[in-house]
Amino acid sequence: MPSTVAPVSFDDTSIAFSSRSDQELKRIYRLFWLMNLGWLTHLAKYVVPLAIKWHLPVKKWIRNTLYEQFCGGETLEEVMETATKLAKQNIHVILDYGVEGKETEEVFDHTASEYIRMIRYASNQPNIPFIAVKMTGLVRFALLEKLHAGSTLSVAEEQEWEKARLRLEHIVEEAAQYRIGVMVDAEESWIQQPIDTCVLELMERYAHARGVLFNTYQLYRIDRLKLLKTHIQLAKEKGFVLGAKLVRGAYLEKERRRAAEKGYPSPVHATKANTDRDYNDAVAYCLSHLEHVSCCIATHNEKSCLLAIQQMDEQQLPADHPHICFSQLYGMSDHISYNLSRHGYRVCKYLPYGPLEDVIPYLMRRAQENTSVAGQTSRELSLIQKELRRRKL
Repeated sequence: MPSTVAPVSFDDTSIAFSSRSDQELKRIYRLFWLMNLGWLTHLAKYVVPLAIKWHLPVKKWIRNTLYEQFCGGETLEEVMETATKLAKQNIHVILDYGVEGKETEEVFDHTASEYIRMIRYASNQPNIPFIAVKMTGLVRFALLEKLHAGSTLSVAEEQEWEKARLRLEHIVEEAAQYRIGVMVDAEESWIQQPIDTCVLELMERYAHARGVLFNTYQLYRIDRLKLLKTHIQLAKEKGFVLGAKLVRGAYLEKERRRAAEKGYPSPVHATKANTDRDYNDAVAYCLSHLEHVSCCIATHNEKSCLLAIQQMDEQQLPADHPHICFSQLYGMSDHISYNLSRHGYRVCKYLPYGPLEDVIPYLMRRAQENTSVAGQTSRELSLIQKELRRRKL
């Protein structure tokens, strides 16, 4: 049957930047131009945290550049202003508490409480269907590492892990009650197995009617496509809906470096082409099994988005299918998000919030990500230039 769907163009800058003033576009252009200087971004990774620690006067600069571009605010109340602006463009939100790096039981309890507060808050907002959860916000990294390695835990460590599992279960219980989806972030390969197991167990209990809980699959890993297919088949056999957030991956250099240092085969693909192949195959497999999977296509890759749209069209799937959404990070790839939304596709922006000092690790990753993805920043710059020229004419 021939397609009747209007083609999506990611070059339509009038749609992509419709919510931005000329002044905002110029500010964003300056920021992305700086991030395009790889050496500067690499240097900032080390200098900025030290400057914060030494109380040097850099906070105002960070707040007016990286923070304003990639974060929604310091509090839930502030982030709601950003979410409301996105709602006007029919963009939904994956709400993320961006605080990282503190490892005490008191902090873990506070983070769990904040996640639950996010769920209750989101339940009263029409365009916040999901929250993001990071397992290392609920339990020590070293404990996850021991679990992944299959090491014997002490009695105290067993109790510590049980508390962490109960934290996540309480979050999922609240989410199911308020009908908010929970997307659990993927982390480093050497701590991922206990996260996968814990999330899958909870899916079996809470996701029989619809996708409440989402696991994240990093398709730059050699084994993730096979694991995704295994999990979808398990969902089919046990009668639950698998939540699958599909990403390429965020720890490429760290994964390769650790593998080389410890002398084991790298768990990530050797080439970007192999990663792209697995990512696109994962999307296609999910779209062919929507009865048993709810899929979040989380990517800044234009080709992957266009392939997904083509497959949806071929299968005569509606743009707003309840088991399909696209996602990009807040502050990045608006040309993808806004053009998809304008054509009726379900789009979510991953929107972090939190005190400036506590989200520095997140901001540094965003700056590095723009630098490390070939052509990403240059593409953003060229589109902004195009829109500014269009407005001038």
